[in-house]
Amino acid sequence: MSEPLSPAVSARICNHMNEDHADALVLYVQAYGGVTASSAQMVAIDPEGMDLNAEVNGENVPVRIKFAQEITSAEDAHQVLIAMLKQARAKA
Repeated sequence: MSEPLSPAVSARICNHMNEDHADALVLYVQAYGGVTASSAQMVAIDPEGMDLNAEVNGENVPVRIKFAQEITSAEDAHQVLIAMLKQARAKA
């Protein structure tokens, strides 16, 4: 059974995304946040969405991206982030 989406799980997901999937974060802010960024970092993830910081022209811009459906676990987050990335790549 997957872990509930606690603050510790949120921090772990953010660290993983920031370290291993920086390119995906840039695509998320572009496709779902309408922001063209040179880089992005995930700050938090919660049941309703994710908070990112995007670098735009040397400035830090906060971006909130809502999920289509509420997530409740680490596995939910994994599946939703993968689906969103596939959609973002298709739009790019």
